[in-house]
Amino acid sequence: MALFLIERNYAERVQDATIDEEEEMFSVNDELGVQWINTFLSTDRTCAYCLYESPNSELLLEHARILGIPADQIIEVTSTV
Repeated sequence: MALFLIERNYAERVQDATIDEEEEMFSVNDELGVQWINTFLSTDRTCAYCLYESPNSELLLEHARILGIPADQIIEVTSTV
């Protein structure tokens, strides 16, 4: 699977996910066959950068649509380690 970095601009409305929201996210991950790896939050808390494994970027767009979260930019990346 390919690695993708998703930029999510939250316009200063980032909040901690509830347990129910996290369970929903993981359920959708399993359903679509994508794997969340890590999330980084900008210091001003306006933007999140989420690293995923996915067969393609279209599945990540569908993932964001189902969960009602932004996916402002999706970039395929490679690991140098």
